[in-house]
Amino acid sequence: MGQIDFAYALAADSAGLPLAISVFADRDAVRADMREDAELAGLALRECGALGLVQESGPAPLGEVVLVDCPREDAAALAALTRLDIRVARSGARLIVSASLESLEAVFACCSQSDPQILVSPRRAERVIALGRVLAGMPGLRVRELSEEDRLLMLRLTQQVSEIAQRLDGLSGALGSGGLGPDAQPSASAFRFDDAAPTPRMPDQGDRLVRTTRPPLPDPRLVRKIIQQRQLRGRFFDGDLFADPAWDMLLDLTAARVEHVRVSVTSLCIASGVPPTTALRWISQMSEAGLFERVEDETDRRRAFIQLTDRAVEAMARYFHELGKNASGPV
Repeated sequence: MGQIDFAYALAADSAGLPLAISVFADRDAVRADMREDAELAGLALRECGALGLVQESGPAPLGEVVLVDCPREDAAALAALTRLDIRVARSGARLIVSASLESLEAVFACCSQSDPQILVSPRRAERVIALGRVLAGMPGLRVRELSEEDRLLMLRLTQQVSEIAQRLDGLSGALGSGGLGPDAQPSASAFRFDDAAPTPRMPDQGDRLVRTTRPPLPDPRLVRKIIQQRQLRGRFFDGDLFADPAWDMLLDLTAARVEHVRVSVTSLCIASGVPPTTALRWISQMSEAGLFERVEDETDRRRAFIQLTDRAVEAMARYFHELGKNASGPV
C-alpha cells in the first residue's frame, strides 16, 4: 500500500468516506502547506482561508478537523481564534493550533472550550504528525480497529521517524553553515511522544476506608531546593536522561500553591524542562488525569493559569508527609 493510500485509510471514517478539514492561516505560504498536507492525508478540504476572516458561524459547517496557524498576538486573529474555539467545541471537531512562544499565552487563553492540540513553532513535519495523532484518536476511524499493541507500535514508529527527521534537519543546518558552530541553535520545538507514557493514577476517595486529615503542604523553600537539585543534573549529564516533566510541573505548582503565586502556561512549560509542545501535551494529560486545572484570569481574558486540583494537593501533601526528614535530599 502506498503512502497516500495509507493516509486515506487513516483519514476515512468507518464507511470509507474521507473526513473533512478546515484550514485557517493568515500567512499564505503556511496556509498552502497546511492545505497540501491535509489533502495528502486524504482529508476533504471544506474551508481554507485567513484566520482573521473567521466568523461566529461560517457559510458551511466546519470539518471534523480544524487546522489553524496563529503565530502573533494580533487582536483580530485572536478574536477570530476565540470564535473558532466556540464553533469547534459546539461541532465536536478536533482543533490543532500552531502558535509561537510569544503568542502561546494568548492562544491558550483563547482556546478555553475546544481542548485543542497546541504546537509551538512547529516544523511542517510536526504538524503532519499532530494531524495523524488527532486522526488516530477520533472514534470511528479505521485506525481504531487496530489492537492496543498495534497502535502503541505505530506511536513508537512515529516517534522514531520524528527523531530521525529532527536529526536530518540538524545535519542539514550543520552542512549549510559548514558545521555546528557556536551560533548553531537547536529547535525549541523538538517533538517527542512523551504522552505515550502511562497516565498517572491517583487513588479515588473510595480507595480509602477512612479519610484522615490532610497534612500541610511542605515549605516552598524545600520544594524550590529540590527543583534546583534536579536542574543541577543537567550541568553534568544529558538532560534527556532525567526528563520527567510531570513531576517537575507538580513540584513547581506545589511551591506556587504555598507561595500564593499564579503560574502561567508559559512558566509551567519552562518548569517542565522539555520543549513547549511536549510540555503542553503533558499539561493536557495531567488535566485529564484530574491533577491540573485551568483557571481564567478575571482581569485579562488573554491570560489563563494552571494550578493543582484539590486531589493533587492532597496527594502532594501526603507524599511529602511520608517522605519526612528525607525530603531534604534530592527527589
